[in-house]
Amino acid sequence: MPSLNLFQEIIATYRRHKWQLRRVLLRPETSAALDANARQLFADAKLQAAEFDALWFARPSHGNREAWELRLVAEHRYALFEAFEPDETESTREKMRRETENRMRDQVARSRGD
Repeated sequence: MPSLNLFQEIIATYRRHKWQLRRVLLRPETSAALDANARQLFADAKLQAAEFDALWFARPSHGNREAWELRLVAEHRYALFEAFEPDETESTREKMRRETENRMRDQVARSRGD
């Protein structure tokens, strides 16, 4: 399980670059191990059960687009990026976020040797 310090470091780094934490993906064992103080770190971000621990960050991007980055919570840095056009529907954005999560899941499985 990732340490609370690792969550704090990743969130602080992204905040310095004007990213906002929007979603927190947690494995069941990580979620069970986090206490109320740890959960305060996530503020208003949506918590979501997942097969890996990761953080979704968002910020405005060039040309009125919105950038989203999915950062794996691990010692080695690994993140996937998506940029959404302003006229994309929320259902289209959600579909693209799920596809990004699937790519992350595949990468995590490969790195574990699954």
